[in-house]
Amino acid sequence: MKGMGNMMKQAQKLQSKMLKLQEQLADQTVETTAGGGMVKAVANGRQQIVSIHIEKDVVDPDDVDMLQDLIIAAVNDALAKAQEMVAAEMGKLTGGFNLPGMM
Repeated sequence: MKGMGNMMKQAQKLQSKMLKLQEQLADQTVETTAGGGMVKAVANGRQQIVSIHIEKDVVDPDDVDMLQDLIIAAVNDALAKAQEMVAAEMGKLTGGFNLPGMM
């Protein structure tokens, strides 16, 4: 029974560390571009887009579809990079174990 108590304490410590890491990751950002840098998207560790920058040269009223495609590409890439950042940091903490429900 003593072993079970130690495991519970370790699990509580790990949970506390993971919550602290999640808070830290929320403030970290990743940046990506599309269209050769014409559209830039920045996402945080909460999987939220925090900014989008569009160069004036890419704004063409006659080709709105291209601009929309570039924005979608930049946003999707930024979110994927944010997920990778969170997974990598969580992996360091958990020793590579995949824990369901943790970001």
